[in-house]
Amino acid sequence: MTTITISLPDSLKDFVDSQVATKGYGNVSEFFRGLLREAQAKDADARLEALLLEGLASRQIPLDDAFRQGLEAKVEEILGRYKDRVRS
Repeated sequence: MTTITISLPDSLKDFVDSQVATKGYGNVSEFFRGLLREAQAKDADARLEALLLEGLASRQIPLDDAFRQGLEAKVEEILGRYKDRVRS
């Protein structure tokens, strides 16, 4: 594991400490890892959305009932694999 050192103004340090104390993080590192994972997920979602829009714009994807049903089945399959990661 790599260590990264960052400098924060007192106001941000106080915010981080408050988040660690009230949101159930074990330490500051867990808090920042959580933020980074969220940023990674948002980036992946944005890339996927861009690819989907590119595919739709190409008009090479038939948007018929069979396509939608297949897409819904694939989404359910993916959600099933990651259901333990979804928070209620």
